[in-house]
Amino acid sequence: MIGVEVLPPILATLRSEHPELIIELVLSNKVDDLLHREADIAVRMLRPTQDALVARRVGGIELGLHAHERYLVAHGTPKSIDELSYHALIGFDHENAYIRRLLDQFPMFSRAALAFRADSDLAQLGAIRAGFGIGMCQSALAARDEALVRVLRGEFSLKMDTWIAMHEDLRESARCAVTFAALAAGLERYIQQVCHLPASAGDL
Repeated sequence: MIGVEVLPPILATLRSEHPELIIELVLSNKVDDLLHREADIAVRMLRPTQDALVARRVGGIELGLHAHERYLVAHGTPKSIDELSYHALIGFDHENAYIRRLLDQFPMFSRAALAFRADSDLAQLGAIRAGFGIGMCQSALAARDEALVRVLRGEFSLKMDTWIAMHEDLRESARCAVTFAALAAGLERYIQQVCHLPASAGDL
């Protein structure tokens, strides 16, 4: 999701400022091994643990529940978390540690209760945009589309801790240093967007 929806404009600006820079973007939810140089720089949704890495926390990306206004017109808007059980819910097909923690807090998103299951964040966002049902997505990303409505803002808000990391041996690399700084600044701006969004009549 970050690689498709958030990073491209950051990288486009970086490239315009440094036209000699060549960028290779690898999209994956797996944690690449920076110690073995599988990548120079990584954007991660968890704190890096290896000692030989330079890491910077850029903030917490907020996740909220969203639905297309077309879906809410047809099926109504839930007024409480409990009412989600009457709606078509969108979520993940397979569990991981993060999903298990989510289910402890919001069991209504268990696999059996979902009307649409996909392990792809992009597929889930596509289903939300298509009016399939209610699902989780990044609040700043959903705010770009006026037809997407955030529901249950006061009852459902999660934060994804977001870090940028690279091997400490690359600290003196000009190309890595400028890219690291651009990613940090761009992601911080993206995260701050949601802090400055006005509450609208569509947020329920």
